[in-house]
Amino acid sequence: MYDLIIIGAGPAGLSAAVYAARYLMNTLVIGELQGGLASEAVEVCNFLTYDKIKGFELAKKMADHVRSLNIEIKPENVKKISKKNDVFEVELDSDKLQAKKIILATGTKRRKLGLENEHKFAGKGVSYCATCDAAFFKDKVVGVVGGSNSALTAALLLARFAKKVYIIYRQDKFFRAEPAWVKQVEETKNIESVFNSNVVEFLGENRLTGIELDTKKTLDMDGLFIEIGADPNTELAKQLDVKLEKDYIIVDKDQKTNIPGVFAAGDVCNNVMKQIIVAAGEGAIAAKSAFDELKKGD
Repeated sequence: MYDLIIIGAGPAGLSAAVYAARYLMNTLVIGELQGGLASEAVEVCNFLTYDKIKGFELAKKMADHVRSLNIEIKPENVKKISKKNDVFEVELDSDKLQAKKIILATGTKRRKLGLENEHKFAGKGVSYCATCDAAFFKDKVVGVVGGSNSALTAALLLARFAKKVYIIYRQDKFFRAEPAWVKQVEETKNIESVFNSNVVEFLGENRLTGIELDTKKTLDMDGLFIEIGADPNTELAKQLDVKLEKDYIIVDKDQKTNIPGVFAAGDVCNNVMKQIIVAAGEGAIAAKSAFDELKKGD
């Protein structure tokens, strides 16, 4: 029986674990991806104490901090979660666990284009992680789909390896990205922005060789990186009947959900800013709220 089980090992979950350790709660973190999607960030330039750090480096530092406090991070998948008599039962692939309180820090999953053959070309030219795969495209031609910070930073990373990088974006300008990233993209000679365009077809047989746009234009390329945002992982929240708003978990100022004993933090919540530092702050609040309830005997 744990005082607290934190589901999700991204910045929200790991920050919650640090605070849970300070409150001397018997705590377990469960998460398959250490650092969550933050671990795949090309560069993080807005997290205090680091003017620039790779996402996987920041994720490792966070996880190492948690482990230094003798809190286990179990790299497993949660299959099912239920509540019986104020006790939560968490079913893993290998075990069943119990907890008095739960923090859902399940984050988001990368959105796909949903085109025919997308699955076929995954790992064969189509990628969802520039940090992971950029080096495989040295002196190649690649594309990035999207217009957010993640798309532009992916393009900048790829430009260090590829001879040519296209950014395909459905709008007529980059209005969602930070101006600093837009400026860098505009000043990088081997990046070309293709506005007012959507990818409608993947071209190739065994590997991707190009794409077709809805403008009828085709672009030859060796790789395409999909950076069109993410959707919240709310499957477990739904199992507990946690209320959602546009698929995101509704929380109050204490990170409480509508289900007693269930808290949520990070990108899975209906907050206004999906950032590492915001997720970390929400994780800290969620841990404090869980501790306060345990202390009162709620």
